[in-house]
Amino acid sequence: MRSQHPLVSDTRWLALKDAVSSIRPLQIKDGSIPDAENHALATGLVDRISTSITELAPEFPHDHAYLTALVADFRRWADDGFAVPDFLDSLVAFAPANNRVDGLPHLVVFPMYTQNGNLDRNVEAVLLQVIWPEFVAELEAGDYSNKLFLPIRFLDFTAGYDTNSAVLFPETIAMRELPKFTWGGIFADREAARFRRVVAEAAQVTGLQLPPDAARLVADQDLAEQTFVMWDLIHDRTHMHGDLPFDPFMIKQRMPFFLYSLEEMRCDLTAFRESVELEKQGNPYARLVQYAVIFDRIFRFSITGARVRNYDGLGGQLLFAWLHQHRVLHWTDNRLTIEWDKVTEPVLELGRRIEDLYWRSIDRPKVAHWLAAYELVSSVVTPHPLSAWARYTAGDREALPLDGPPKGLTDHVLPDEFPLSMFFEALDKKMKDVVAGTAGITG
Repeated sequence: MRSQHPLVSDTRWLALKDAVSSIRPLQIKDGSIPDAENHALATGLVDRISTSITELAPEFPHDHAYLTALVADFRRWADDGFAVPDFLDSLVAFAPANNRVDGLPHLVVFPMYTQNGNLDRNVEAVLLQVIWPEFVAELEAGDYSNKLFLPIRFLDFTAGYDTNSAVLFPETIAMRELPKFTWGGIFADREAARFRRVVAEAAQVTGLQLPPDAARLVADQDLAEQTFVMWDLIHDRTHMHGDLPFDPFMIKQRMPFFLYSLEEMRCDLTAFRESVELEKQGNPYARLVQYAVIFDRIFRFSITGARVRNYDGLGGQLLFAWLHQHRVLHWTDNRLTIEWDKVTEPVLELGRRIEDLYWRSIDRPKVAHWLAAYELVSSVVTPHPLSAWARYTAGDREALPLDGPPKGLTDHVLPDEFPLSMFFEALDKKMKDVVAGTAGITG
């Protein structure tokens, strides 16, 4: 088990964490503190936050410019009467991806929301460190360059990260304008820890016999972290490469959620494909990435989160059903088995089907692309019986308003357009507490 980092018990950090935790209840959704009766208390808390940051700054000489600007942003927020916070100056000064050194710590304090966590822009404080093993550095320096990619590990955090959030993205931070972002952080320790817990339980529930190297992956946190860093590097890079029919990060777009499912699966299956090639070259983590993609998608993603436009869940359902229909995954006598000597080609074929959909999209109108995407997904995962999209695909040309704007088509997608199969309904009942228990987990 990894020993606790000394900064976690440092009195300066504990003072900062306490002050941040005290100011959070004073804020409303946009991060402001509108109640003037709370301003005196908030001013005192900002003083404590600023003092703690200044006292901690010598521990982070690589972040000197950022921490200096951070204190100035906090002071200005207080001087401006705690309006909607603007931390653009400190955000621009923070460039952690410029210095990716394994184990390098950072102190991060921003008013922000946390994806898959707290949707309010509260002040959060996080101690973290970079995960940058040599083999990942070599991959990034070669065919998988991604200067924005920042794999990180939690050391300690405030309440907004005691959730399912496993990312630190600059676009979630309160600021007056959007700059050019230079980094995006992914907490590989949380990804690895919840993967290990869910897969271990799912294998027991389904009677799945894990191959020896997959069992080793599930048992070893450090090994799982490095595997996820490799997966995330290739996945994240893929969002910006290929025959893209739309903004790869899907920001400020309103589309049927199954298109988001296909984008995430495109990136995951690219990571799978590349890991197959890297395995041939002798990369010791490549086979583990393949196991991670399959197990995380079919076991954790499929049954995690609400059944409302759950695009990650649908991606897991798609992969499971595809493997089952290609007869390399079997549910027989209440036991799950996977033919590992045959599973690679069907996974690669699903990736090719999605890539072909993207390639053809360049020659299609938007609505035609959406319909083609739906046909691909619905050919594998059964839609809801009340689905208007399914009726249209079956030949009822009056089921969808094709004569109006695309928004009308999106409105006709059911919140749970592709309900869980009987397999996943049963698995969800047995795994619900385990999946819920992974909130806030770290390595």
